[in-house]
Amino acid sequence: MAMMDKTRNLLEGFMEGPFKWALSRRTSFDEEYEEMGRSPSGRRKWIPELSQMANVIVGRCSRILDVSMDEIQRNFDMEASEALKKPSNYARNFLEYCCFRALAVMTQVAGHPADPKFRRLTFDMMLAWEAPSAASPPSPRVSNDNTVGLDAFLRIAPATPIIADIITCSNIFDVLANPSSGRLSFAAYEKYLGGLDRAIKKMKSQTESSLLNAVRSERGEKVLEIDGTLTSQPVLEHIGISTWPGRLTLTDHSLYFEALKVVTYDKTKIYDLSADLKQVVKPELTGPWGSRLFDKAVLYKSVSTPEPIIMEFPELTGHSRRDYWLAIIREILYAHRFIRKIQIVGVDKEETLSKAVLGILRLQAIQEMCSSVPVRYESLLMFNLADQLPGGDLILETLANMIISKSLYRTDGSRPASGMYSISALAILSNLGVVSHVASDEKLLVGDIVVGEMTDLEKVVTESRHNFKMVEEAQATVDGVKVDGIDTNLAVMKELLYPVIETGNMLSRLAKWEDPLRSLLFCLIFSFIICRGWLAYVFVALLLFMAVFMLLTRFYNRGRPIEAVKVKAPPAMNAMEQLLAVQSAISQVEELVQDGNVVLLKLRALLLAIPSQATDRVIVILILAALPLILLPTKLFLLFTFLEIFTRYSPPRRPSTEKWTRRLREWWFGIPAAPVLLERDKEDKKKR
Repeated sequence: MAMMDKTRNLLEGFMEGPFKWALSRRTSFDEEYEEMGRSPSGRRKWIPELSQMANVIVGRCSRILDVSMDEIQRNFDMEASEALKKPSNYARNFLEYCCFRALAVMTQVAGHPADPKFRRLTFDMMLAWEAPSAASPPSPRVSNDNTVGLDAFLRIAPATPIIADIITCSNIFDVLANPSSGRLSFAAYEKYLGGLDRAIKKMKSQTESSLLNAVRSERGEKVLEIDGTLTSQPVLEHIGISTWPGRLTLTDHSLYFEALKVVTYDKTKIYDLSADLKQVVKPELTGPWGSRLFDKAVLYKSVSTPEPIIMEFPELTGHSRRDYWLAIIREILYAHRFIRKIQIVGVDKEETLSKAVLGILRLQAIQEMCSSVPVRYESLLMFNLADQLPGGDLILETLANMIISKSLYRTDGSRPASGMYSISALAILSNLGVVSHVASDEKLLVGDIVVGEMTDLEKVVTESRHNFKMVEEAQATVDGVKVDGIDTNLAVMKELLYPVIETGNMLSRLAKWEDPLRSLLFCLIFSFIICRGWLAYVFVALLLFMAVFMLLTRFYNRGRPIEAVKVKAPPAMNAMEQLLAVQSAISQVEELVQDGNVVLLKLRALLLAIPSQATDRVIVILILAALPLILLPTKLFLLFTFLEIFTRYSPPRRPSTEKWTRRLREWWFGIPAAPVLLERDKEDKKKR
């Protein structure tokens, strides 16, 4: 431990020494440019493959690492594969190597997110990444007006997991960047890191001063959020008709609620998010006397709770407070589900939980700086986002494989090239003093970013993000075609179903023999198809016809917009007419349900032989219907069935069909319905 403290003190002293000298110029590289321009081969090393800005950054990294630029370049040339040293990508890959190694050292200082020099250098690394080679366009003078793009942020920010992770990095950039330019300014980036520093300090303070220490100390749980301590912003727990205000606490393992008494808090209730209890967490509506009026609550349900627990987060307008708590509770719940599914333990489990904890810290920082702008909280949390993205299960599978592969590095004693990988999430939290210090031989050493390569996780996230954009575009078209009014929607549906309706009408006219010649021709052709056993080929031909039709339509309409469906709008209806139309539709649905119940009750009566005469007839009919299935080939059975149904209204059979239809109707109406007895439960005193 003494050795660790000595190393930390040396690093902090280093930050105040040459590191301070190298980073003290916050707004420009002018002096360093001038020195390099005066003597490229002099005291300061100049790497000809790099741009001026990249040379400055590599020079700063060499000072942080306390090695010469020559030595760091030799190390890269020895560790890197031949693919990474190709001239076309050499400059950028070497720059990433230097940045990753420097970041691994810089992040060992506990307060590095608060250090303005750390903020400036990491931002300048992104600027240099955009123009790394000598063939790049001339580098702009560095100032607070410079901005960086998404690609640079995606490569440098996740190298320090406190700033971003691969899965949510793009969404974090979208929140921080200027919407009009799509680029990130230093002012926004610095404000974000300031919020991160405050979030880290708040978590450390809450964890150290929490009154739940006796309950949570066994697992060393970290307190992530506390709410309900202010009388103006209570948290209300609803169980049945009982409602209690209190304090709600979320850790990286559990949810705690302490009901408020007159002066003190009641005994703590624990809802363990890490256990396999078939837990459900979802938004819920609340209101006085059990009414469902206010969308400001979270419902928690598990096999360990006899009835659902509802946590309400009252606020005057909106439900952002509830949405925030819903997202962070689910993040911890989903993280533990992932841990149980993959069956990971030990340091790998801590690494997974560290990813979830860092995500919540980043969300708190963004919530602080964007308090007046609506933010989709779930899009900024790794496990929430993986639950929603197309292919999110593949993202988590890839993440699991990466965690397992890192475990193998420790098991077989091998190590990846130290400078080729970014630092891990657990190492970051350990360096920040949030978790107890972990020995270097037990700590997960490497992160998710590799120099010059897209890891499998980056690839699957990129593909999922592309698919998600396609889903959003498709959903935008869905939202654009929605119309108001039940009459208008029925008109649109009728127009869309016009081909189906017309096909049904045509078959109905053929079956009713309105045109005897066409009906006879159809009957003969279809009978011939059945006799020859060609029904399967008919269905195959229909499917092929649809495929060819779609292919030709696609070829013909290539590059053209989709033709809009033209619908004749019905006469406009006022609010009262709309209500009457809805009431009429509900009445029709009710009548259909009643008729359906009558049919089911009559069938029940037949099965139970309540009307004996009618039941006898049904028994005989069922036996007679079963005999052809046994005695006749399937082909002949289908033919007889088709002819029986299709020739009912042919001129020779029409009189007998009408006669038997009438007798069947009379027989059906004569069947009594099985009785129904409605039993109503007594009023439950706990019913809301």
